[in-house]
Amino acid sequence: MKRWRPGDARPGGVRSMIRVDQAGEYGATRIYAGQLAVMGDRSPLSASIQGMALQEAEHRAYFDALIAERGVRPTLIQPIWDVAGFALGAVTAAIGPEAAMACTAAVETEIDKHYEDQLTELGDDDPELGDAIRRFQAEELEHKEAALAHGAERAPAYPLLAGAIRAGCRLAIEVSKRI
Repeated sequence: MKRWRPGDARPGGVRSMIRVDQAGEYGATRIYAGQLAVMGDRSPLSASIQGMALQEAEHRAYFDALIAERGVRPTLIQPIWDVAGFALGAVTAAIGPEAAMACTAAVETEIDKHYEDQLTELGDDDPELGDAIRRFQAEELEHKEAALAHGAERAPAYPLLAGAIRAGCRLAIEVSKRI
């Protein structure tokens, strides 16, 4: 069986894209909820995290509406992403502010690549979705840059932490495309 590469038609096509993107944005809102539950308002980074969380909520609302409008089935494992996202956010925040930022930087690194692959695959086939993905991708990159500016790379065991989170994101993306 031929392995999928950017530019190839994806099994499930646009429906799969919408499903995985909605799941990802949902997961992002849960990560920030977990971080804020631990950090509260006492951290100097809380305002930045709240701002990123608001943007993720806007992204999620877009994909929630698109799922309803286009009749796409959401991922069946959203309850797992609910708990896993919150736990990831809470644990990284408990380690410290830099670890919370390392989480954001790692997630957004994978999401940037994921969105870039989707844009390559979409081409000009769905201009509305392509425009939304481009806008969201730019905002995700802003989150990554903010996380790096706030000390993500100073987190304890940063390469290991970031690598594990990135691997988890890749797994979540692949699972959410299909299930």
